[in-house]
Amino acid sequence: MALADADLIRQPASVLANAIATGEVSAVEVTQAHLDRIAAVDGSVHAFLEVTGEQALAHAADVDARRASGATLGPLAGVPLACKDVLTTKGVPTTCGSRILQGWRPAYDATVVERLRAADIVMLGKTNMDEFAMGSSTEHSAYGPTHNPWDLTRIPGGSGGGSAAALAAFEAPLAIGSDTGGSIRQPAAVTGTVGMKPTYGAVSRYGLVALASSLDQAGPCTRNVLDSALLYAAIAGHDPRDSTSINAPVPDVVAAAQRADVRGLRIGLVRELGGEGYQAGVRTRFDEAVAILTDLGAQIVEVQCPSFDFALGAYYLILPSEASSNLARFDGMRYGLRVGDDGSRTVEQVMGATREVGFGAEVKRRIMLGTYALSSGYYDAYYGQAQKVRTLISRDFAAAFAQADVLISPTAPTTAFKLGDKVDDPLAMYLNDIATIPVNLAGNAAMSLPIGLAPEDGLPVGLQIMAPPMADDRCYLVGAALEAALLDRWGHPLLDEAPQL
Repeated sequence: MALADADLIRQPASVLANAIATGEVSAVEVTQAHLDRIAAVDGSVHAFLEVTGEQALAHAADVDARRASGATLGPLAGVPLACKDVLTTKGVPTTCGSRILQGWRPAYDATVVERLRAADIVMLGKTNMDEFAMGSSTEHSAYGPTHNPWDLTRIPGGSGGGSAAALAAFEAPLAIGSDTGGSIRQPAAVTGTVGMKPTYGAVSRYGLVALASSLDQAGPCTRNVLDSALLYAAIAGHDPRDSTSINAPVPDVVAAAQRADVRGLRIGLVRELGGEGYQAGVRTRFDEAVAILTDLGAQIVEVQCPSFDFALGAYYLILPSEASSNLARFDGMRYGLRVGDDGSRTVEQVMGATREVGFGAEVKRRIMLGTYALSSGYYDAYYGQAQKVRTLISRDFAAAFAQADVLISPTAPTTAFKLGDKVDDPLAMYLNDIATIPVNLAGNAAMSLPIGLAPEDGLPVGLQIMAPPMADDRCYLVGAALEAALLDRWGHPLLDEAPQL
């Protein structure tokens, strides 16, 4: 059957790209199929905050025209993508899931968005997220929660639940997320998708609205490892507009994904990331994946990272401290929401009223925590001590990578929980990121890969692959090898098992 007659929305991005390049199907047809899917199911999923259908179809038509004229286009040209609403997009609303930016249309594109456009990847719209990326369930969005396509009563992870849900619902074959403490990887784990957190500085942060500047990192979200590698290659690379951007060659992640061979590779099991607090079904699928890696010829070793036990506490001092500084710019004076400006109030009163109405409860909680941690008399005791823990975590990673080429763990301690179960319990919510946070504190690369369904609830489980800085290709090497072995076992992609919306 010709691809044009098949179900376009379920094809991998690489397959769609090849079909567009060879003329089997047009970019317009592919884009329209996904817009139709969004119209059909997003009322239930709520993955998108803004759908840019007209712009998407116009870009797709331009791709088709240039292809017909003989122009050489990129490897993902014409393939649609959903973008997390934390990246500035010129002329398109960018809200970060917050009322305080409601209606703001940036005058410029983020570097990631520029590179997507340059690669002729077609943007379908902006996806829902926890407000300013503060959350693990996408329930803290000012515009309502996103629902997990596997079970609409459950969370899709956070903060980038919209991007992950769009993939799992077949609303887009590619997506972009951002990861400050697991916001790409944890949603990937609970939706059965692939999420990659690049090395800090490998992908530009210019135009990525800052939560915690020393932790934030944009990255690719996809349904398989090769698609992730192709999208990574499109957005990564040095950017002089980002002072933290690494001026070094981008690892060849596409070649690594295509090689997919772990024979002789040393894979470290992190003792501190597992055991108590981890759902039995998560452990079952993880142990099976370890056995598969052994069968593929990898050498499994156990490593210890004792400072990881303190990562959660350190993270929730460093992140709020940086957030309290970064979010000071949202004051109702320059852009976005403005409340109480009736001519009778002072500037300070308008700022206070705007921030009171514009910020949600979780954002206010973290701003207060961060401001306190940075205050006179407490800085050394809290923020300073947290930074010392961060150094110890980096040293633990360095010692572990001396024994192993990559490290692995479960991505999240449980499968997707019910909407509302933890929204009023901040500590329980924060514990969802216990396995992902150490990577952000150290600046390493990490990927979440789906490894099956938990026996007790039939929901997706993710495995996390961690690599040293600028060794992102190792994540793709291991991820692609394990993915291929799991496909042999299942005989079909995991998402074929997802309930139909």
